[in-house]
Amino acid sequence: MSEVVKTPGALRNPEFRKFWIGETISLVGSEVMRFALPLVAVLSLRASALEVGVVNAMRYLPIVVVSLFAGIWLDRRRRWPVLIATNLGRAVFIGLVPLAAVGGFLSIWLLCAVAVAIGTLTVIFDVGSLSFVPNVVEREQLTDANGRLQTSFSLAMIAGPGLGGFLVGILTAPVTLTVNAGSYLFSVVMLSLMKVREPEPDKPAEHTTVRSRIAEGLRAVYGSPVLRNLLTQSATFNLAQNAMLTVFVVYAVRTIGLSAAQLGLVLGIGAFGSLAGALLANRVTRRVGLGRTLRLATITAGLAPLLFLTAHGHGVPSVAVLTVGYGLAGFMLVIYNVNTVSLRQVVTPNRLLSRMNASYRMVLFGTIPLGALLGGTLGQYLGLRTALVITLILLTSPIAWTFFSPVFRLRSMPTGPDAAISAFIDPAPEAVAPEAAPEAAPEPDEPANASA
Repeated sequence: MSEVVKTPGALRNPEFRKFWIGETISLVGSEVMRFALPLVAVLSLRASALEVGVVNAMRYLPIVVVSLFAGIWLDRRRRWPVLIATNLGRAVFIGLVPLAAVGGFLSIWLLCAVAVAIGTLTVIFDVGSLSFVPNVVEREQLTDANGRLQTSFSLAMIAGPGLGGFLVGILTAPVTLTVNAGSYLFSVVMLSLMKVREPEPDKPAEHTTVRSRIAEGLRAVYGSPVLRNLLTQSATFNLAQNAMLTVFVVYAVRTIGLSAAQLGLVLGIGAFGSLAGALLANRVTRRVGLGRTLRLATITAGLAPLLFLTAHGHGVPSVAVLTVGYGLAGFMLVIYNVNTVSLRQVVTPNRLLSRMNASYRMVLFGTIPLGALLGGTLGQYLGLRTALVITLILLTSPIAWTFFSPVFRLRSMPTGPDAAISAFIDPAPEAVAPEAAPEAAPEPDEPANASA
């Protein structure tokens, strides 16, 4: 049996620790904003449901429009100063809302403009962040680092809405957004304290066009068997999951008869499953192996929501079964996300990280509004029960990838892009990580709502 060399956890790295603390606070602030911004429209502007929907949509529009260009731009510069600048920008733009409320010039158009600006800067920050973390921690610490960040995201999802509701009640919705602005400024301070020797980006030998750089980023995704398989599977999952959740929320209230409080309880308690997955992802992967962990996560996340069909009435049994289904799916999806984000970072050369992440996320999150539209259409024309059954069956379709995708034959994380290519030419475990033993003991230690 080979001796297992334990790598210190990511939090032992003081520079990552600063980044993680700042990111945790800003994520909580972002969840407060996601809760409070629609309430500004509803309570302060008496906006219609359509107007509220437009404000929410404006936050996601930049994912499709800006992602590819953000990737090109970020691959030509160091990411650390960009992360600081984008957080400063987010603090300024979200701070405009309470100032406008006090000054008397708050409008739905201003909210839309702020939502677009925040969404644009968030796209840049997220792509830059995913490309920055591999320069902060060792390769062996990537899974643990991404697990810590997923833990923060899960905690923010649990704490953010409750904190937002409390603050709106005592401060009003516009003033509550100052908390979000403050969280971004706190992140700026923590980033500024970091001492990271980020390598200078590669300078191209000759001038290249925007089109050619976009094409290179797309080839980084679709030319890689690892990323191509991951993206098609995860995008399919996101499409199906958001179709299902769109139907489920209405179904839970109108068909099962849950109150808003009961539905919130299901989603809130279920979110603890995501938190547990983030905390245990590294441990599970070391014990089970990478490919088997991804296979288990895919199958469980696809099948667990079928429990929703067994809920009848609004009593304790229904609330319990819905919570178990939602929490179990969330637990396994976060484990999947932690590992696949790490895998993406390992198999991509540093000079292409930003463009890869941008190209990947444009497709991955671009399916979310399509899924919501699909679920709403099915519910409108086929009825809620039928629509829920169809979307739950669709949610199991990513399981098909476990039968043909070589990703699920990987025993451990590749050591780099060349090792990943070799593993897919000859997918024997030894081609990936010859030093890893199947009996390896576990090392102590963006699904939340979507596959990352």
